Amino acid sequence: MIITDLKTFVVGTPAPHFGGRYWIFVKLVTNTNIEGIGEVYSIPFHPDVVIKMIEDVFERHFRGNDPSSIEKMWRRVYSSGFTQRPDVSISGILSGLEIACWDILGKDANRPVYQLLGGKVHERLRSYTYLYPKSDDKADVYIDADLAAERALDYADLGFTAVKFDPVGPYSAFDSRQLSLEAIDRSETFCRRIRDSVGHRVDLLFGTHGQMTPASAIRLARRLEKFEPLWLEEPTPPEMPEEMALVARATSIPVATGERLATKYEFARVLQNQSAAILQMALGRVGGLLEAKKIAGMAEAHYVQIAPHLYCGPVEAAANIQLGVCSPNFLIQESIETFGGFHSDIIKNPIQWEDGFIIPPTEPGIGVELDEEVALANPYKGGMLHLEMRPDPVV
Repeated sequence: MIITDLKTFVVGTPAPHFGGRYWIFVKLVTNTNIEGIGEVYSIPFHPDVVIKMIEDVFERHFRGNDPSSIEKMWRRVYSSGFTQRPDVSISGILSGLEIACWDILGKDANRPVYQLLGGKVHERLRSYTYLYPKSDDKADVYIDADLAAERALDYADLGFTAVKFDPVGPYSAFDSRQLSLEAIDRSETFCRRIRDSVGHRVDLLFGTHGQMTPASAIRLARRLEKFEPLWLEEPTPPEMPEEMALVARATSIPVATGERLATKYEFARVLQNQSAAILQMALGRVGGLLEAKKIAGMAEAHYVQIAPHLYCGPVEAAANIQLGVCSPNFLIQESIETFGGFHSDIIKNPIQWEDGFIIPPTEPGIGVELDEEVALANPYKGGMLHLEMRPDPVV
């Protein structure tokens, strides 16, 4: 069996764009007519450029190869052009193509991928969601603590046992920064109102996006500890885990990080420096399923848990689920609400969510099939990237 063809899809998401402005899917085809799908996450170029990059990597390193030669193809891509270091662009492309290979291998073996990566450990996966806005909201759930508390209770009543929110303010190309007292007060108010609303039915996941200096993050954490959040997410920028470790040592709140990291090598620095208690690898960026499984094993040896990140489409979500099912140190999986709406429309066999948990698929491969008609009917026509940071400092 060899890989013979590639198809790509850039899908624009409908408003309110939960999961990003667009999703990039790849499909690999073999000479035995088995097709595998993958997802490429948030490469910092316009998707028209990314498609050219995917095609180049495919022609150089995947066409004509056995899809089971994952280690060999991985090393060749990782070292392409005499780089051989973590790079989110090449690792994102590699991730999507590698996930597609695993989908092929699972289908060829007529087994879910988790059965090929160690077998089922978890019968179901606990999940959480951000507090998302609704079209008829009279306020902004991202800055209005009362509405956030109301929305948290709605999710709790739906069955969620954890919710995430990020009230510290916008992220900027000039972060990290010292938070204003207003931002710190708002963060404390969010935690208080949400905790008062849901009690201990729901864990509070305090999200940030690297906005803070270590000193600022420690200052904030001291305000939040009394509410017992399950984690403080990416309190400092991702490039210096040595500095994030200062936060981890100064607070009783577990630190979580990883959505912007690529490959085992960057996660090794997090573990070596004891920068985080929870790793949040993004399967469409980190280097693929096997790389994520290696990172999960490294984390397990340090008594660190995994909570795979998700802010994209359902194909990466499906890969996350395969990883979570076979990982002993799995903690919780990010969901985008209950995977309804466009996340359900774009695939033929929607992800199953029930009473706060994801039900692992039993279908061979990664467990979902792209609806190509829906994908082709929703092309991305915008000029912005998947996510954008503010271009100027936040004061």
